[in-house]
Amino acid sequence: QVQLVESGGGLVQAGGSLRLSCTASRSIFDINAMGWHRQAPGKQRELVAHITSGGSTTYAYSVKGRFTISRDNVKNTVYLQMNSLKSEDTAVYYCKANRGPFEYWGQGTQVTVSS
Repeated sequence: QVQLVESGGGLVQAGGSLRLSCTASRSIFDINAMGWHRQAPGKQRELVAHITSGGSTTYAYSVKGRFTISRDNVKNTVYLQMNSLKSEDTAVYYCKANRGPFEYWGQGTQVTVSS
């Protein structure tokens, strides 16, 4: 079992930056992959960024070049650095971890970008 706790969301003006953190209740060293997803009102949840245990990263086209995902295995934490934020980035952001056949989700953190 893995509990994930997100933090760092909030209200920011367009063009600003935020850094989200996702801290796991146990070591993430053997967690295959971790990622950030988001869900805007009335829309389906979508993948934002993904990082494997080996450090390989994947980004949604809409955030490529603006967002950076990273992981700190010592702190059991995954980060999402979000720069040049746009109003369309407004959503609840969820952290997800995959360990073997299991997946775990955090409770989500709200990001609101005002134009």
